[in-house]
Amino acid sequence: MPVNASEARDVLSRTPATLRALLLGLPEAWTSADEGPDTFSAKDVVGHLIFGEETDWIPRMRIILEHGPDRPFTPFDRFGFEQRHGDPPLEERVDLFARLRGENLRALDSFDLTAADLERPGRHPELGPVTLGQLLATWVAHDLNHVAQISRVMAKRYQAEVGPWRAYLRILS
Repeated sequence: MPVNASEARDVLSRTPATLRALLLGLPEAWTSADEGPDTFSAKDVVGHLIFGEETDWIPRMRIILEHGPDRPFTPFDRFGFEQRHGDPPLEERVDLFARLRGENLRALDSFDLTAADLERPGRHPELGPVTLGQLLATWVAHDLNHVAQISRVMAKRYQAEVGPWRAYLRILS
């Protein structure tokens, strides 16, 4: 199924409100839990998403639109948010993410992408040839992946406490 920029935008526009509803107002024990070394807590995920808004999705689209495959993307540091923004409270992170996502959706709209644009080639530093449509689809899947990750990490707080119901809860396996 070809990527539809309008449909992709519909999903991308919902992520800030989803994070706000899922996370804000919870005790820190829920938002700071992770799955071990080099994994993300919910709060970390929001930091990671902020960093992506600043350095990944729209900048990479601009590279494809302006340079095509002649200029590879700048490598993405998935932990780059830690040094860039420090450790602000979760509410500030969600607010910043929402603001940046709004700006990036306006930038996406300004590209007025056509089906031909979505086929335009780019070059990922590790994966090689990619298209703008693949990048846009990945942006959507990336958001959904991290919403699922947050849910999984939060569910694991009660992994032992659910007792025998764990057999019915795929999120805990």
